[in-house]
Amino acid sequence: MHEAIHAFRKNLKRLRSLYRLVADEIPEFREQENRRLRDVGKSLSAIRDATALIETARHLQDRARDTEEADAVSRVISALTTRRDAMAKAEAGMAPRLAGALEQLRQAAHAVEDVHFNGGPRRHGRLLAKGWRKTATKAREAMAHCQADRSAEAFHDLRKRAQDYRAYHMLLKPLWPAAMEAKYEVISSLIDLLGEIHDLDVLCELVEAEPKHFPDADDLAHLLDAIIFRQQEARAAALDRAKDVFADDPDDEASRIELLWQAQSR
Repeated sequence: MHEAIHAFRKNLKRLRSLYRLVADEIPEFREQENRRLRDVGKSLSAIRDATALIETARHLQDRARDTEEADAVSRVISALTTRRDAMAKAEAGMAPRLAGALEQLRQAAHAVEDVHFNGGPRRHGRLLAKGWRKTATKAREAMAHCQADRSAEAFHDLRKRAQDYRAYHMLLKPLWPAAMEAKYEVISSLIDLLGEIHDLDVLCELVEAEPKHFPDADDLAHLLDAIIFRQQEARAAALDRAKDVFADDPDDEASRIELLWQAQSR
């Protein structure tokens, strides 16, 4: 169940990315459906997020620098597991939420039927190029913010833009299959690093917001030290990867997309 919900939420994010690609053409629809899909994802997220925190702590344990740190993180994992299991018992009413999510998806599918794009291949190519350029530009801006202040918000923003960028490569892969596939893999490796950074931020926020689950102060000290150490490594690696992913000028990329679309449409 938890893994199915995780896959479901990832697909919701991809759909939201698609709507952002053509947002300038359908701004009201995009705002409405982005809000709908975001809320559906959140309604099913609690248990999966609790499980993700356990996985994050296990990764820290695997990378522990000494036995004392590994043992401390192991005890934190036990506390996180107890917390997750208690949440699962409290969430016995999952069925109504799943039914509510299904109804929202039916409404979302029905709403798409009213979306129409006027014009021919030339205009559609310009529309796709515009959305591509906007996302690539925002990603480069987010990367600059990460380099400047290394804040959690900056890296989270870069992750969202990278997810959009990856979704565009999946969507438009038929235009240039080999190049799109190769770039998709590189972007995915960046997103994995940014996802790890985000999960570490969430774990840190949890232990500060809910200390009742973690009574041993020494264990928390070891955990926070491990988080900081791994975050520094992951942030440096993510910035290096992002420089490769977003190396091309957004205007040049957008122009290529427009030309490829028009060539494919002939």
